[in-house]
Amino acid sequence: MPKEGHYINRSNWLRASVLGANDGIVSISSLLVGVTSAGMAQGSIVLTGFAGLTAGALSMAAGEYVSVSAQADVEAADLERERVALEEDPDYELEELAEGLENRGVDAKLALRVATQMTDHDALGAHAREELGMFGLAGQANPLQAAGASALAFALGGAFPLGAALVAPSGAAIVAIAVVAVAALALLGGGGAVLGGAPVRPAVTRAVVWGVVAMVFTAGVGQLFEAVV
Repeated sequence: MPKEGHYINRSNWLRASVLGANDGIVSISSLLVGVTSAGMAQGSIVLTGFAGLTAGALSMAAGEYVSVSAQADVEAADLERERVALEEDPDYELEELAEGLENRGVDAKLALRVATQMTDHDALGAHAREELGMFGLAGQANPLQAAGASALAFALGGAFPLGAALVAPSGAAIVAIAVVAVAALALLGGGGAVLGGAPVRPAVTRAVVWGVVAMVFTAGVGQLFEAVV
């Protein structure tokens, strides 16, 4: 009998990768479409794209580093409070663990037995899972790794529309950027869905629709401030 295939263990890294790449595609394509609509010269458009790519990648790295670090700090503080509680009042903590199992449908007597066995095996780990919803102790998330992955994903995503701006004729730059961006978003949405075992069509649709909306709005802003630079 074939084993069930589950993809939830991929959700964290997949979310971060898709977010970074999607942000790179949408941000850089929208930026380039906006400045092109404003009548900026080709050289300035490319320079703007490179500046946006650099700033965006660094921003993603900083944001991911700060957020992952903050999450790790909160988890570590919660675990420390739980560790102290287990030392100071182990009986209450055992009852609390058993009560939590009862609330999930386990018979009262069996819940106490199971809670006792879980406590004997790994008290802190059991309370981290049952009370705090933490599967694995704090510190598993690496802020530097998350920052690097987000920056790389953003840069790779943003490279698609920037590449289109580099090679497209000046009169067709907006169309080229938009077409490449839409294709990249469709690829990203579909690829993320396949890796996550989710339906492909909704993922592709939402990625493309929101990317197009962003480009249309920034093109409109560029038209409002049309100026040759």
